[in-house]
Amino acid sequence: MENQTHEVINMMPRIGDMAPDFNAVTTTGNLNFSEYNKGSWVILFSHPADFTPVCTTELSGFANDHAFFANHNTKLMGLSIDSIHAHIAWVNAVQEKTGVLFDFPIIADIDMKVAKLYGMLQPGESETAAVRAVFIIDPEGKIRLIMYYPLNVGRNMEEIKRTILALQTSDEHKVAMPLNWQPGDKVIVGAPKTIEGLAERKADKELEIIDWYLAKKSL
Repeated sequence: MENQTHEVINMMPRIGDMAPDFNAVTTTGNLNFSEYNKGSWVILFSHPADFTPVCTTELSGFANDHAFFANHNTKLMGLSIDSIHAHIAWVNAVQEKTGVLFDFPIIADIDMKVAKLYGMLQPGESETAAVRAVFIIDPEGKIRLIMYYPLNVGRNMEEIKRTILALQTSDEHKVAMPLNWQPGDKVIVGAPKTIEGLAERKADKELEIIDWYLAKKSL
């Protein structure tokens, strides 16, 4: 049993891996993931089941922030181990009851193919329902961030949005983000690797230098 557990863990995608490609039936039609991902960031997220309260609040949150994600070149793609008919019925019910439309694709992963491919099925939590996984994948198809939540705890949408902005800002400016970074906050610049680089750092009046290896600047 222990060996099987290690084998499953070793197969799970990791940060820095290329996102596994797949074809899937979704609420917006049949999709190929690599085609959907091409040129855009993608947040691929799973939920345990349709017609459940926490999941309804979460997908409503993604739908309500659709404009934010679109403005930051980020597509959404959901997943649960439900049929396409269950998905469509749920989308319809939520829209009728709340006015919120889940207009992003939701994968009908009834055979668990994608959930297994991405390590969304974790037997210690459930063998038949996907945990609340979040994969942030860049336009090159590389996994940049992974979050896992248990079945009974909803995600923090503000943190998901913050991490998208942090990753995109880091890529654009080649910097790192300190604890609790928010847009507009100072960022961390890389530590010098030579004595000459150290001297240049000390002479840079735009840097907030805490120590030789830790310096911040405004963008």
